[in-house]
Order: sequence, then C-alpha cells, then structure tokens
Amino acid sequence: MPSTTPVETPTDTDGVSLSHGLKQRHLSMIALGGVIGAGLFVGSGAGIAAAGPSIVIAYALSGLLVMLVMRMLGEMSAAYPSSGSFSSHAERAIGPWAGFTAGWAFWVLLCTAVGLEGIGAAQIVHGWLPGTPEWAWVALFMVVFCGTNLAAVKNFGEFEFWFAALKVGAISLFLVLGVLALAGVLPGTDSPGGSNLTELLPNGGEGLVIGLLASVFAYGGLETVTIAAAESQDPVRGVARAVRTAMWRIALFYVGSMAVVVALVPWDSPQVVEDGPYVAALDRLGIPGAGQLMNVVVLVALLSAMNANIYGASRIGYSLVERGQGPAWLGRVSGGVPRVAVLVSSVFGFLCVLLSYWRPDDVFAWLLNMIGAVILVVWIFIAVSQLRLRRRLERETPERLAVRMWAFPWLTWVALAGMVTVFVLMAREPDTRVQLYSTGAMTLALAAVGYAWQRTRTRAGR
Repeated sequence: MPSTTPVETPTDTDGVSLSHGLKQRHLSMIALGGVIGAGLFVGSGAGIAAAGPSIVIAYALSGLLVMLVMRMLGEMSAAYPSSGSFSSHAERAIGPWAGFTAGWAFWVLLCTAVGLEGIGAAQIVHGWLPGTPEWAWVALFMVVFCGTNLAAVKNFGEFEFWFAALKVGAISLFLVLGVLALAGVLPGTDSPGGSNLTELLPNGGEGLVIGLLASVFAYGGLETVTIAAAESQDPVRGVARAVRTAMWRIALFYVGSMAVVVALVPWDSPQVVEDGPYVAALDRLGIPGAGQLMNVVVLVALLSAMNANIYGASRIGYSLVERGQGPAWLGRVSGGVPRVAVLVSSVFGFLCVLLSYWRPDDVFAWLLNMIGAVILVVWIFIAVSQLRLRRRLERETPERLAVRMWAFPWLTWVALAGMVTVFVLMAREPDTRVQLYSTGAMTLALAAVGYAWQRTRTRAGR
C-alpha cells in the first residue's frame, strides 16, 4: 500500500508559509488568460497546413480532453488546495514516487519552456531593433520576471492580470472582426462564405492526426491556475470558478478562432505558415499593420508564459521540497515567497537559452525531445489520482467535493483512453516518436529515483 500524506484543511496546505496575496480578480484573469497561450498564436499555422479545415475538429477533440483533465484537477484542487497541485494529489493517491515523478518532470518542462519563450520573445524584439543582440533581450526578460516573482506573489498576479487582459482583448477583437466579415457586414470586406470550407480533410486522416497532435500541446499552461489557487484569498472558490468556466473559454478562444481563420483564409495559403494564421486572417480583412499588431500580441503571450512558468516552476519545486522530495535549501521562504526556488528556476531557464546557442544540434535538441510529451504524463497522473481520491473523498470527507467530475468514473476512463490514443498516435508519427521515447525515458528514470527514495524513507520509518 502506498503511503499517503496527511489531509490538510482546504485553506491550509503544504505551502503554509507562502503568502495568500492573490486576489479573486487575479485568479479569474489568470484562468481566463491561461487559455490563450503562445502555442495558439505560434504553433497553430502548421496544424492548419496539415489538417486544413478539419483543424477545427482537432481543436474540438483535444479541447474536450483538456476540459475533462481540468475538471478532474479542479475536483482535487478544490478539496486539497496545494502549491504542488497535481504532484501533491499524485503523492496522496498513488504514493510518494508518483508525486516525485510528476512534480520534477513538470518542473523541467516549465523551466525549459521559460527559456524557449524567452528566445521567441527576443526574436520578435530583435526584428524591431535589429542592431541589438537577442541574448541581451532574453537576459532582460529573465531579470524582469525573476525580479517580479522574487518580490511578492501579488506582483506575479498583477503582471498576469494585465497580460491576460491584453490577450483576451486581442483575441476577442479578432473574433468580432472575423464574424462580422463572414457575415458580410464589415465595411470594405467581401464575405468568402463557405468557399474555403469545401474540402474538410484535404490531406486525409493523416493530416487530421498531425493537426490533433499539434492542438493537444497548444493547451499547455492551464494547470497554473490550480497552482496559484493555493496562494489566493479563497482557494476553493477560486478553483471552482476557474474550472466551471473552462468549457466556454476553450470553445470560444481556441475552437472559435480556428473556425474563423479557416473560414476567412484558404488553408493552403503559404501565408498561414509563414506569417501565422492570425496575421493571414487580418490581412484578408485589410487591417493595416496586421503583422506588427499580431507580433505585439504574440510578444505579450510569450512574456505572460515566461512569467507564469517561472511562478509555476518555483511553486512546484517548493512543494516538492516541503514534502521531502528535494534539497532543503530549495524550499527556503522569505516574505511569503520561495525565493531560492524562483532563482533556481530562472537560472535553469537561462541555461536552456545558452544551450540553444552552444549546442543547438545535440544537447538542446535532446532537452526539447525530453519534455515533448511531459504534459501527457502529467495528465495521466491526474486521471489516475482522481480515480483513487474521489472514492476516498466520498467515503471520508464528502463535504470537500466543491467541484465534482462529470459522470464519474466513466468520463475519467474516457479521458484516460484519449490520452493513450494520443500516445499511440505519437508513436506512429516520425516527428513525435522521438519525443515520446525521450519523455518516456526521463519519466522512467524519475520514477526509479522516486521509488528508491520512497523505499529508503519507509525503511527509515519516516
């Protein structure tokens, strides 16, 4: 039988020394803006080129899977608010080795993503100011967001509030203009009608599979709100509200915007990949300066992701240390902030940037492949944890079920089947197969270390 952690009260978690500086407006906007990630703006063009109009189906299918994952995670996070989120839940439901594996794998993912987002943001600014070195912009962004996360959690909340507001405003304006154009009521624009939607699967089922895989990984970042909830003034209400609105947010921002893009622009237009689908759509509408306008939005999305990932990595790392699954010095807290964890997470991210310059073809490529399927591993831990914890909650503390998974346990099993299907599809595609195997190797290595650590603690009677 795996050992379990003591049950916390809903407002007192493993992060007892962290502050509760996030307000409800912060949490609401983090939940709203967290849906609009850099992957939506940057990576969706390749998916459209592969899947054609069926990219809408791909985003809808992967969106349904993400909704189920968020509902499961919301149920557990409302019952057990924790800065460790799914890592804490996996430890409680499965055993310490599971919390160790999920937590450290996600920490590596977030820290590497910080570096990737810094590189992307620096490339945009370098395009505006070509005489400046990209590495200097990356360093500047790292210093800014490391500094804001070091100061106080409310600083992270304020940055994310305004970043999210800009992203939501931009994508909402895009949707309004697109719908007006399709309806034929936007001045100076003729509606294409359904002329761009005549061929649903131009590249057959294989194109849909590629689009599906691209869409799954575009949803990364939604987990941050359950991590942040532990430092909010009302964790249970915050998680419940965020999870309950996840469905319409995913449907509107992801599926809705993809539908508008493929209706406005031919799926095989070179501009969709070269300039991005949103720039292509805005150009189709005759919006002046569309490219630069979207570059600003993408820059905001990348900076928002950097800020959120430094925060998420530091809290996951802190939670692991608090549970005895990492070096004690990493968990030091001052002023309600795990400042050492913030620094280490930022330094790891900057190291990834340096690797992209020093060893782009081997070490950096290996690192990217290693994190390629981590989010799916995390989702599987979430589903298995929810299957086990739900029964325990119903039996011991049913009053904690402020959020309930729909049609339990059937939809949890459906979600697990969906995750296994994605793994199988990744194994079929040459471009994603190496990511699957690399992530699998890292996961097995972490699980072995975690299990050995768990056995050592058990023998020591801890």
